[in-house]
Amino acid sequence: MKTIRSSEIGSYLYCRRAWWYQKNGAESANQAEMATGTKMHEAHGRQVVAAGLTRTLAIILLLLALVMLVSYCTAQIL
Repeated sequence: MKTIRSSEIGSYLYCRRAWWYQKNGAESANQAEMATGTKMHEAHGRQVVAAGLTRTLAIILLLLALVMLVSYCTAQIL
């Protein structure tokens, strides 16, 4: 039994004829546009990863700053 992917369902719901062509191995006439879209998605994916790493670094630096503040305040009290 063939596994049905969610992208296939989306393709079918968007355009049944396009889904049928894709299922039968027909080449799209929009190869240049599809290549551009793929590059844009890859660039977006890299930006998402970079944003996640930046957020993680910011949280680590914030926690480090809080530890240093608590240490400084503790040293001033003692």
